[in-house]
Amino acid sequence: MWGVLAAVLSSGIGGTAVVATRSLSQTIDPITLGALRFGLGFVFLLPVACLRREAWPPRRDWPGVAGLGFLFFGLFPILFNAALYFTTAARGAIALSALPVLTMLAAAALRAEAMTSRKVLGVLVTMTGVALALLSGLSEAPAGAWRGDLLMLGAALVMALYTIWSRPFIARSGSVRFTLVAMGIGALCLVLGAAIGGGLANIRGLPPEAWLAAAYLGIAGSALVFFLWSFAVTHTTPTLVAIAVAVNPITASLAGEFFLAERLGWNFAAGLLLVCLGIVIAATKPGLRPEGSFSEKRRFRLRIRPRD
Repeated sequence: MWGVLAAVLSSGIGGTAVVATRSLSQTIDPITLGALRFGLGFVFLLPVACLRREAWPPRRDWPGVAGLGFLFFGLFPILFNAALYFTTAARGAIALSALPVLTMLAAAALRAEAMTSRKVLGVLVTMTGVALALLSGLSEAPAGAWRGDLLMLGAALVMALYTIWSRPFIARSGSVRFTLVAMGIGALCLVLGAAIGGGLANIRGLPPEAWLAAAYLGIAGSALVFFLWSFAVTHTTPTLVAIAVAVNPITASLAGEFFLAERLGWNFAAGLLLVCLGIVIAATKPGLRPEGSFSEKRRFRLRIRPRD
């Protein structure tokens, strides 16, 4: 239960981070914005990782951790921030909510998880909901919003691959310390890119409200979100964690309407409902029982347990 609650809270805060990113995307380029978010996140997560009694990633995992850090904390924020330059916070969040489906598809393609008929049905229902939400209200969407939608789907695919590939590395070290090292590598790449491109020099003239939004992204939208996400991954099943992502567009939509005056229509609500329904279908067995029995969960934990 604590793992599920942590995943829901992480996704809910992540939805508000979408709105904060959207508000800054018009004044800060994607690379510099990512450097601010994950650079500040690394600073605030560092004391937490040092206080926790966890193992650091072993030396043989350093190349893999570096690659995952560049993938998720380097490439992901560029796609994420660039997407919100073209589209609204609500549309970006609904596109990102396809993450559980993309994770299941990627896991099946990589032979990390079997694809069942209910998962296929859930994929179809969820994709229908995403299409309905993205194709509705085009008259109110910014020009070229479809570019942002595609970029956000690409960001969701990157996050899905990270979720699958990072599990054995997390099993061999502490989840928070693994996240800290990966985040630090990605943040370093972004800071170097922002320095070379001149983005760091341009942030000096940001108004106080922009710095407040950046601080929120660093503390809540980076350090806190990924701390809760790591906690959830190690305290409940991946399926239940994936279901919690549906909270993301709800909080993003509410925050976007409140702070950015992005009005929502009934088509968006219907699409969001289909997305949630598709995720539930794909992640449960008949009778709405979670996918995976107690014994299956126990075997899963045994498979990822580090060797002595």
